[in-house]
Amino acid sequence: MTSSSTVLRGVAAPLPYSNLDTDQIMPKQFLRIIDKAGLDRGLFYDLRFDASGAPRPDFVLNQAPWRQPAFLVAGPNFGCGSSREHAVWGLQQFGVRAIIAPSYGEIFHANAMNNGLLLIRLPDAQVQALLGRVARPDTCELEIDVLAGQVRAGDDVRYDFAMSARQRGMVAEGLDMIGATLRQLPEITRFEAAHRQRQPWLQDAAARVRARLDQTAKETA
Repeated sequence: MTSSSTVLRGVAAPLPYSNLDTDQIMPKQFLRIIDKAGLDRGLFYDLRFDASGAPRPDFVLNQAPWRQPAFLVAGPNFGCGSSREHAVWGLQQFGVRAIIAPSYGEIFHANAMNNGLLLIRLPDAQVQALLGRVARPDTCELEIDVLAGQVRAGDDVRYDFAMSARQRGMVAEGLDMIGATLRQLPEITRFEAAHRQRQPWLQDAAARVRARLDQTAKETA
């Protein structure tokens, strides 16, 4: 895959399934970790591998040229099911930069956008057209212009998509929610200072209450 800060280009893999849930994207056995490392191994594990751990040759991510796709083109309600941020992390570790589908699970959508994984909504007819196109090895590359809000396939296909200015800026600048928030640190610091000045009795209120409770407990022991 190649990319600039605002234009992404690469191979798109077709996943023409409805209701692909987060347990299928990242099975539960890969959640028993203390960090994010190695989640790419678990991505779509039961679809990619059989019971013995051998790759399933009929699954698209085990076939050239879709083994390391930059994009996924998927069916409706992608990422439904439980809140599982590991699903987003696994997709990103695998190299997926964006997903194109008619709709998404609401919590998955929030997790993805907060982590900088671009989710694009297109009408079902346009998604079906892209699925047919990227299923062919000779036409499986797409271009996504983040600032223009456009998906391009070859010289003849231009599909427009909408997203909020905040999300567009986060994707274009490679920021997750924490990074985007830290950009506003000066404003946050000024707000905190003004808040403390207006209501000084609230500063360290929890610590003072805890200290009084501890003192009372000692005196009544």
